[in-house]
Amino acid sequence: MSSSLLQNPQRDADHLQRVLGDDSLTFAEKAISIKNVQIKANSGFTRPKVAAAAGDIVIVNVDLALAQDSTGPLAIRSLSEMGIERIYDPSKVLLVIDHTFPAADEKVANLHSMIRDFVSKHNCMLVEGSISHQYVLEYLANPGMIILGADSHTCQAGCVSAFASGIGSTEIAAVWATGQLWLRVPETIKINLSGAFKKGVFARDLILDYIGKVGEDGANYKALEWSFSTDEVKERFSIDSRACISNASMECGAKISVFPVDEITRNYLDQNPRINDAQRIEIQSGTSAKFKDELEIECNNIEPQVSGPDNIDKVHSVDELGTVEIDQAFIGSSTNGRIEDLEIAARILKGRKVHKNTRCVVTPSSVKVYEEAMRRGFVEVYLESGAVFTNATCGACVGTHLGALGENEVCISSSSRNFVGRMGALSSKIYLASPATVAASALEGEITDAKRYLQ
Repeated sequence: MSSSLLQNPQRDADHLQRVLGDDSLTFAEKAISIKNVQIKANSGFTRPKVAAAAGDIVIVNVDLALAQDSTGPLAIRSLSEMGIERIYDPSKVLLVIDHTFPAADEKVANLHSMIRDFVSKHNCMLVEGSISHQYVLEYLANPGMIILGADSHTCQAGCVSAFASGIGSTEIAAVWATGQLWLRVPETIKINLSGAFKKGVFARDLILDYIGKVGEDGANYKALEWSFSTDEVKERFSIDSRACISNASMECGAKISVFPVDEITRNYLDQNPRINDAQRIEIQSGTSAKFKDELEIECNNIEPQVSGPDNIDKVHSVDELGTVEIDQAFIGSSTNGRIEDLEIAARILKGRKVHKNTRCVVTPSSVKVYEEAMRRGFVEVYLESGAVFTNATCGACVGTHLGALGENEVCISSSSRNFVGRMGALSSKIYLASPATVAASALEGEITDAKRYLQ
């Protein structure tokens, strides 16, 4: 393994096989043990055992370390303050300009220039115009990688079975400098999915329902490990759906949120080749692994969900919510801006008009998704309905541009968060829902169940 400290090919191979074959370990324990450098003992950091266990403090080798235009400048300044002239491995460092792209004002433009200068100096990776998490999914993430990002929704890459987690800007600077970081091995909550969604219910409804039940810190620093009761259930969860769940899992505090490698994962990776040389390591929890909790979610019991306003875990079914008029409907973000999301929005909007008192903004999560939406004719559908189709950016999601909210405005959004001031004015109100619910609501001018538009 290129990331191992042992630097001995045969020992590396033996260590990998011992860890993967250990039936007592969870996904998180195996993923960290494979990339583990040292485990903290009472006397300091040592290497006392082959495998790390939940609760251990470990130092690990990092396969990919990323930051974006909101967090990257602080990381760059921190690296400078540490006196670091060279980064550890430029091929494992990614900077993404996505939060306010293109630049909305001079201040942001200067921050973008700082990032471009840093990339030019250190010869690391730079992406402009795709949301970081979607780009990582499309081109970089592989099963078994350790991916750390100065963005809380980095956990999205768990959908292809990577150990992916968000960290702070100063921490990412430390990773850039050393290639390593300390972590506490998380305990694991295993969630088995069974049954089939009703009409109008999607992956976003599932994860909102879960967050509503456990609360915004109900999985704090836990690994969420998803599984399927049958092959039939598994086939209902595309990579786009899994990405939505892994991404949004951070909103209940999860450290990572992972799906097992299966034929759906392998097909996706084969159809979207990686541009790096990261090794694909398929990790499965052992049959005798110890979990903090195990539960089952019956998908057929889930109704279309709405979260908010102001708190992610204030979750209701659409029918329970009552009448809520809206000023804006936003479809997009790293949580729900993939082609599966844009397709359901186009199905609902096709041949119909956005309500006269409502704005509808649609934002793809990457250039690749943008191009696919054009090829499938979705963009024409959006424009004919009266919606606005933007470039790939986090702008509306984080309230910087291309959809920011004014005083007292109400928005229903498929974006990641709804806390006070998230999308603009402090007095605005944000409700979160699936792209289907958002699109239907755009037509009605109030929050609406999408079922009747899905005949």
